[in-house]
Amino acid sequence: MQLIDIGVNLTNPSFDDKHQAVLDRAYAAGVCQLVLTGTSVDGSEQALELCRQLDESAQRLFATAGIHPHSASDWNADSEQRLRSLLKEPNMVAVGECGLDFNRDFSPRPQQEKVLEQHLAMAVELQLPVFLHERDASQRLLEILRDYRDQLPAAVVHCFTGEKKALFSYLDLDLHIGITGWICDERRGTHLHPLVKEIKRGRLMLESDAPYLLPRSLRPKPKNGRNEPAYLTEVLREVALHREESEEDLAAHTTACARAFFRLPSIPQ
Repeated sequence: MQLIDIGVNLTNPSFDDKHQAVLDRAYAAGVCQLVLTGTSVDGSEQALELCRQLDESAQRLFATAGIHPHSASDWNADSEQRLRSLLKEPNMVAVGECGLDFNRDFSPRPQQEKVLEQHLAMAVELQLPVFLHERDASQRLLEILRDYRDQLPAAVVHCFTGEKKALFSYLDLDLHIGITGWICDERRGTHLHPLVKEIKRGRLMLESDAPYLLPRSLRPKPKNGRNEPAYLTEVLREVALHREESEEDLAAHTTACARAFFRLPSIPQ
């Protein structure tokens, strides 16, 4: 059984000096390929460097490059040039993380929208898929995406936590959906239990979003409270339960979906 973690924040300081050990545990758990999330220009450069350092075969580690909406205010004349250069590197498989976050509003909404459009224009130009973030902004995200969707090869709403209306609107726009350990949270994730059944095969992918979103159903829990890609198996278990699929079947079709979406190489079982 193979799994692909489509979103792991391996550049997070909590993983410093632990990268290889974290990856070894992931590989042992069946997580055979990982996409490292870029959330800033510097962070995207660091993600690419980790790919080069830790995966000489260029078969297991890949990265995205973008600026998270929280940091949209950091966008400047140099940002687009550096990101475009990064996105031409072989290990780079998607534009992002980018999008809209109207929950925390760490950057002004007009600036978030401007920076999102810059990312989407780059994705169209380079013909790369987009790794999207959205919180409390589904309607505005959809409005912006519609102007670009026909020209984009693909787009995934990562760490989907929304309601039925938003999910169906994303699926109607032929977007992919990423599910994290949020679905394992009995306090705030139970609304996802019936919704994951509605995501058709070929549109569903799994992600850890590590070190965040440690699955609350995980037993035993790590004493440090830090999520890792190895725990993606718990997300698999929970999603399979609510889709009424076997874990093996779910792993097979979500892995095939991720591989096609990011254009990743196949690796031996």
